[in-house]
Amino acid sequence: MFNAAVALGCPARELAASFDTVTICLSKGLGAPVGSVLCGSSEVIREAHRARKLLGGGMRQAGVIAAGGLHALDHHMARLEEDHRHAKRLAEGIAELPGLFCAQASPPANGAWTNLVYFTVDGRATGRPELDASGLVDRLRSRGVLVHALGAHGERIRMVTHLGITAADIDTTLKHLRSCLNGT
Repeated sequence: MFNAAVALGCPARELAASFDTVTICLSKGLGAPVGSVLCGSSEVIREAHRARKLLGGGMRQAGVIAAGGLHALDHHMARLEEDHRHAKRLAEGIAELPGLFCAQASPPANGAWTNLVYFTVDGRATGRPELDASGLVDRLRSRGVLVHALGAHGERIRMVTHLGITAADIDTTLKHLRSCLNGT
């Protein structure tokens, strides 16, 4: 939700206003070691606490974990925009490679880039018709680039930029994509 709020230039509160509850992961884009936050009315939170106890959930001495989440909220919100810039650069670089199609390479209609990049692979366009998304995922993984194939037949690839991804990582990823497509 925070990535969407930053991309759209509106407060997270505004995005959440239509919902009774919102769950926010603090460990993904915000870089907390672990943790999620459930947001809602006092009544909803009270009921969630009760249900959690009935199901045996809960943690003792969770202050250290909470501290990591608070740090992430205080210090990493402003840098989400950097993830979006990295994703834009990655999408544009992918679109320049033969055999890869990334619709996100052109600016979105609302101008709102986020940290997610999706693309497809057409091995015929690279002169290697046997190359598909799952094959490219395997090749990239062997080079230390972790990506994920999506779809019923793994035809799309998803890449995510986050706190741990630097501009140099984007360059390295594009270099590895080029070499995988060239068969080197």
